[in-house]
Amino acid sequence: MNSHLVVEHCGQTLWLLADKAIYWPARHTLLVADVHIGKAASYRALHQPVPRGTTEATLARLDALLAAYDCRQLVILGDFIHARTARAPNTLARLREWRSRHDGLQIVLIRGNHDRHAGDPPAELSIEVIDQPWLLAPFALQHEPTAHPEHPVLAGHVHPVYLLRGRARQKLRLPCFVLDARLSLLPAFGEFTGGYTVAPGDETRVFVTGDGQVWALGG
Repeated sequence: MNSHLVVEHCGQTLWLLADKAIYWPARHTLLVADVHIGKAASYRALHQPVPRGTTEATLARLDALLAAYDCRQLVILGDFIHARTARAPNTLARLREWRSRHDGLQIVLIRGNHDRHAGDPPAELSIEVIDQPWLLAPFALQHEPTAHPEHPVLAGHVHPVYLLRGRARQKLRLPCFVLDARLSLLPAFGEFTGGYTVAPGDETRVFVTGDGQVWALGG
């Protein structure tokens, strides 16, 4: 199973992970975007019938990636906690329990639009929170997908998906990485997130994920 794909991007070796994250081996860093902890709880607070267990599933996937790769740092490209209503006691308790399993891990959150609404994570989670861009050479790490004048950007926010079309009018929307020399996108990591269909240009590389695999579009 091709659980990750090694690519060269902007002079760096990056591993595109099937579980919608990037491992940067030179920095021992795991990059994720749009985690949206507590989104389902926020919807239930609005009396919407949505599934339970999405926070546990998201944190379990993070556990698995942190165990599988030599990670000294986790960088979240925005939208960690979904909203103020997501800060329910049970959700925060799960986050504290999860953090206790990774107490030696440096975690950096680059504020996204949902983070500005939800507020910064509780101090006991020991998460460094900064505004974009965060320059980690050679990249500008951001939530919003806006070009940086000097550095190639890795960003989230869009929740990119690619529409695959088959014979007999079949359609399949899959999360994807979008790599471009100036502005690249990570798929949303969270369990309970939608997706925006992207139509990349000729100079852009697209890598789709599904069924525990990641592969290059057209590869």
